[in-house]
Amino acid sequence: MQSTLFAILILVIDIVAILDVLKRKMKTEMKIVWVLVIVLLPVLGPLLYFLIGRKR
Repeated sequence: MQSTLFAILILVIDIVAILDVLKRKMKTEMKIVWVLVIVLLPVLGPLLYFLIGRKR
């Protein structure tokens, strides 16, 4: 049960991060890179994006 809730939480955070990437004004190449980072690193990717990627 706990692992299912954790997986759902990770999925929601990933979706929120991807939507934030897509709505921001940045080069298309950077959007692609960030979406790939978020998808390939589901736990670390959004964390990196919210700590590093949003500052630009």
